[in-house]
Amino acid sequence: MTNTQGKIITCKAAVAWGPQEPLVIQDICVDPPQKMEVRVKILYSSICHTDLGALNGVNEAERAFPRILGHEAVGVVESTGEGVKDVKEGDYVIPIFNGECGECRVCKQEESNLCERYHVDPMKRVMVSDGGTRFSTTTTKDGDSSKSQPIYHFLNTSTFTEYTVLDSACVVKIDPNAPLKHMSLLSCGVSTGVGAAWNIAKVKEGTTTAVFGLGSVGLAVAEGSRARGASRIIGVDANPSKFEIGKLMGVTDFINPKDLTKPTHKMIQEITGGGVDYSFECTGNVDVLREAFLSTRTGWGSTVLVGIYPTPRTLPLHPMELFEGRTITGSVFGGFKPKSQLPTFAQQCMKGVVKLEPFITNELPFEKINDAFQLLRDGKSLRCLLQISKFLKK
Repeated sequence: MTNTQGKIITCKAAVAWGPQEPLVIQDICVDPPQKMEVRVKILYSSICHTDLGALNGVNEAERAFPRILGHEAVGVVESTGEGVKDVKEGDYVIPIFNGECGECRVCKQEESNLCERYHVDPMKRVMVSDGGTRFSTTTTKDGDSSKSQPIYHFLNTSTFTEYTVLDSACVVKIDPNAPLKHMSLLSCGVSTGVGAAWNIAKVKEGTTTAVFGLGSVGLAVAEGSRARGASRIIGVDANPSKFEIGKLMGVTDFINPKDLTKPTHKMIQEITGGGVDYSFECTGNVDVLREAFLSTRTGWGSTVLVGIYPTPRTLPLHPMELFEGRTITGSVFGGFKPKSQLPTFAQQCMKGVVKLEPFITNELPFEKINDAFQLLRDGKSLRCLLQISKFLKK
């Protein structure tokens, strides 16, 4: 038993006080875990575009400040609350924004990974058990130590802190011998992209794919397609620098829409003799979505939506276009059921089925988190890894 079990922990966290404001590294209080909750010491956390979108306050309905962002990480269990059976103190875990309770009707069937109680919810800002937060400030924003206030949670996770509290449904135990830095990627980006190729599209050997948007998730789609034996992987991105790293993930052809005098889907149809078998839209842009849809082959082409769409615009499709045999579907967390399937996926990554190393392009100390956000804004990183806490591995 740790000497902190059952006690409030004071630690460092990067607190978002308002939209588009720099994060503030400050002391916070983290309460002990309640029933079916887990308190985790975060070791490494990386930054995703979803964190950037939340910090920018893109969707006004999602705004809740002060807040601790972050959802892609790896850590070690510090303590558990009443009723937690599947993890214990000292276990290495990854936090998951899209949980799995294992008991609801969705968790008990194979067709969906959207747990009825713990599925991803960007509006959620408190814990399930009592509607409260487990974080609070030691001082106000202005430094007044006589007052404190609650700090909201984010995406079931909140990993930009030395300690966090999660619902046990959102914690997945991993092999203690796994490369921890790399395992943080399985919390979001890599699992989302690879899973879209494996679980949603079900890419087959010898087929062709087109990936629209070569950020971390798009490159993970490419890597997943490569691992499944796709014969041709076309990467579409307006940033030509993405092609070099794309080659490491199996991208065979690169198209920059800015260089074309015709629609992108027309080019893809020409070079593939009618279109690709699968396309993946990873930008969250509905105009790009239409290009992705039309780039697939009539008769059986499949388009998977992977990006996040903040715009109120609806699908740019005419219903009759679906009569040509093309299909379109969404994807959340790559279709992975986290507790049931992620440990096996982690083992596959450890064996080299999926390459993780190329995704980590930068590493910075925790106190440089605002610099890490700027790297992402400038398109100069795929994943910038932050060491949140120092630790000694068992």
